[in-house]
Amino acid sequence: MSRVCELTGKAVMSGNNVSHAVNKTRRKFLPNLQQVSLPSEKLGKALRFRISAHALRTVEHVGGIDAFLVKAKDAQLSPRAQKLKKQITLKLAAS
Repeated sequence: MSRVCELTGKAVMSGNNVSHAVNKTRRKFLPNLQQVSLPSEKLGKALRFRISAHALRTVEHVGGIDAFLVKAKDAQLSPRAQKLKKQITLKLAAS
């Protein structure tokens, strides 16, 4: 399982541990990924995602997973999230 947020594309970054003596050793900065299920009002079911804590806050701020996916750019979404976005936009167009 890759360490990438399905909604924002936030991934592992690399950098240095820097000691008091300014010795540098390589390290990884891992995203804070959580397995969550978010209820979709348009699709009428809960959608499971592996997303970062920052993305979860953003989804809540925007007003739910439906509103987030409609506003999100396809470049940062995972292929699965892009399919769900397409389904939601079709449901919105139909209603």
